Amino acid sequence: MTTAPPETTTTTPPFDSPELLLQHPDFELYDNVGRTAEQIRAHQTGSATADDLHRWAKRDAEDFRARHALTAAPLPVPDLSPYRQALDAADTPAEFSTVLNALLDTVEPFLAEVIDHLALAARWKNQNRGAETGSPPKLLRDAASRISSALAMAAEADLKILRAHYDPPPDSAPLTQRARTVRGTLPPPPPAPPGGPSR
Repeated sequence: MTTAPPETTTTTPPFDSPELLLQHPDFELYDNVGRTAEQIRAHQTGSATADDLHRWAKRDAEDFRARHALTAAPLPVPDLSPYRQALDAADTPAEFSTVLNALLDTVEPFLAEVIDHLALAARWKNQNRGAETGSPPKLLRDAASRISSALAMAAEADLKILRAHYDPPPDSAPLTQRARTVRGTLPPPPPAPPGGPSR
């Protein structure tokens, strides 16, 4: 007659046990005073905080970081004070457009590089194939798309301001339309630059 081996039970260590505290450095015995909502939620659910995840990734990528000279320091922030001063001084739609387009022309090359990098990150290890909505590759792709959309929206705002000033619908600005009729036509466009418009 054979007897069944004695049942073995696995128990999860108590939440406040040293093993769990070592595994999740952000888990400490604490009250809620001075804690973020994420820390409180992590304490209640026994899950890792974002700080835990980044700490573990930094530990496991230590050799990788030694081989690749990546800096965590912020890139130099361009001095936008001339653009802000010019914006404060702008009185007409043409002057406003001048400031806005100068800013867009300045930041667009850098943002284009960021967009390209996020798009590459979305395709890392072909993880984008069959990816579902809300998955990391989709979020990265959407992030790249939204930066691009932000630039397009700013350019669209500029055009709408200029159109409202130079070419409003007939029923929206009768005085402007009457003056334009007296002059005959829209103001003649200035000659295009040799390379054409940048956007």
